[in-house]
Amino acid sequence: MKKLYVGNLPFSATEDEINQVFSQHGTVHSVKLINDRETGRPRGFGFVEMDDEAALAAIDAMDGAQMNGRALRVNEAEDRRGGGGGGGGGGGFRRNDRW
Repeated sequence: MKKLYVGNLPFSATEDEINQVFSQHGTVHSVKLINDRETGRPRGFGFVEMDDEAALAAIDAMDGAQMNGRALRVNEAEDRRGGGGGGGGGGGFRRNDRW
């Protein structure tokens, strides 16, 4: 199974719409649209999981395809490397035991 990155999505796109569009090229196992953590608004991209051959067909057919006037960007998603944030420093400078 492959995970596809789908970018430049219309902000009005729903997971059901994306599922319908991509299922024309094979079985869709999951669709996840990404929302902004603070506002909850769509960020304009998401991920689709499909079988390997279906994913390749979807990339060929959907990369550059128009959806509500926007040219979609579709490619194989890259795995995230490492964990979350960059980690912290060792704390602050203390002088005379006061902050």
